[in-house]
Amino acid sequence: MAGQSGGTGSVENGGEGGGNPAAVAAISDGYAFTGPALDLGALVVDGAGHRDAQIRIPLGMLNRHGLVAGATGTGKTKTLQLIAEQLAAQGVPVFLADIKGDVSGISQPGVPNDKLRARTAEIGQDWQPHGYSTEFYALGGLGTGIPVRATITAFGPTLLAKILGLNETQESSLGLVFHYADERGLELFDLKDLRAVIQHLTSDEGKEELKNIGGLSSATAGVILRSLITLENNGGDVFFGEPEFETAELLRTTADGRGMVSVLELDAVQDKPQLFSTFLMWLLADLFADLPEVGDLDKPKLVFFFDEAHLLFNGASKSFLTAITQTVRLIRSKGVGIFFVTQTPKDVPGDVLAQLGNRVQHALRAFTPEDAKALKATVSTFPKSSYDLGEVLTQLGTGEAVVTVLSEKGAPTPVAWTRLRAPESLMGQVDAARMQAAVAASPLLAKYGTAVDRESAFEKLTAAQQAAVRQAADQAQADERAKADEAERKDAARGDGDGRRRGGKQDRTMVEQIMKSSAVKGAVNTAVREITRSLFGTAKRRR
Repeated sequence: MAGQSGGTGSVENGGEGGGNPAAVAAISDGYAFTGPALDLGALVVDGAGHRDAQIRIPLGMLNRHGLVAGATGTGKTKTLQLIAEQLAAQGVPVFLADIKGDVSGISQPGVPNDKLRARTAEIGQDWQPHGYSTEFYALGGLGTGIPVRATITAFGPTLLAKILGLNETQESSLGLVFHYADERGLELFDLKDLRAVIQHLTSDEGKEELKNIGGLSSATAGVILRSLITLENNGGDVFFGEPEFETAELLRTTADGRGMVSVLELDAVQDKPQLFSTFLMWLLADLFADLPEVGDLDKPKLVFFFDEAHLLFNGASKSFLTAITQTVRLIRSKGVGIFFVTQTPKDVPGDVLAQLGNRVQHALRAFTPEDAKALKATVSTFPKSSYDLGEVLTQLGTGEAVVTVLSEKGAPTPVAWTRLRAPESLMGQVDAARMQAAVAASPLLAKYGTAVDRESAFEKLTAAQQAAVRQAADQAQADERAKADEAERKDAARGDGDGRRRGGKQDRTMVEQIMKSSAVKGAVNTAVREITRSLFGTAKRRR
């Protein structure tokens, strides 16, 4: 790579000095596509943007996935905003995860200033302020946006195990619990449903059924139950339930044919990284399950930006990583492109990274041995070029990146040091009042705004427990009545007078005898306990 060009002044070695006209032409030709494309920026030559050498991505290659990487503060968020607004302008719906709250500005026109005008003029960008039709969502309704929820059944054991921090054995056992619930017709809509099923299996009444579920021990069930309770106590119950979000909402276009931008506001759940990153994966998995095969289209049906992607892979089980890899590999044939956004390529497993054909790499730091190792690994993932990428990647300025994408023929384009274009929408956060007004005006608010609690596993198991309690109490009462009747008959046989006296006493003490019965006392105590738990659960759930 380094040393393949004629000196440090060539464009391949960073664009400082005189520049190499032949090299500039070769890179420029590599991005001269005939079909629709997104404009990323201009090639850096002699330390400035070369307006005649535009760096682009073919629209039809966006479903071949991509990676936007770089250290904090290097401009990754602005890059995904730039790509997203051009996709929307060309009729492609976009999904953006907004972790820090600064992507919401895509809904409003940008604000020009002298610095912006000078930069855009240098790289040949005819900058005009534009806002894009945006739908704001909020995970579990925490924050400003249409609530996004999933049922436990739809979420599935693999994704839920990631949130609960279960190991592979516990994850497998959780899958058995889901299977049991499916076979018994016990709907798992929210966390309390799953908790009720596990509590039933670990109770005296359900222990025989637990034995029949191969591979599920009471100890493992107890670990899963404690993890569920912890998630509930930490407020995780609001993310699961009905109405479940339909991912087809992400595929909408506007009346004038532009793509709708869906922004999932995650600022309120920043302290739950495992939860929100796994929820993003659920959205992708649901899209994959629902969408038909369409092959390679002229443009994607949706492009999905997965921010803070390293959170998805940290601590992931083997089955979880396998599921991600398969989803990424196969979802492109359903018209969906995925861009992972993270700090370095090493944050993404090799099997996934190999499928990301479009690369926008912002600056990396090399302050520590670990940084140097990450830099070296990043350089090794790029196509061969004459850039000294180990040097270039530490010299990139904010808003600059090393780019390589797939050409219209599916081959990698030349590596290009690029000065990126500026987004034409607002580069910052939209004020709260404007966002709240947008949410209030959304037709989706009526559909998803209010949580629904239908009969499901919790109610069914609670009703069964209460019926068993009543049956036990009725049986105990019948047994005590039979004993009393038998005693009365014996008294009658001894003589009418004596029988009447004893009978009167028996009538007076019958209730006392019944209430003293251990079976009845246990049944009544159980009924009180279960009914109280149900009432408190319902109140907490609907508050």
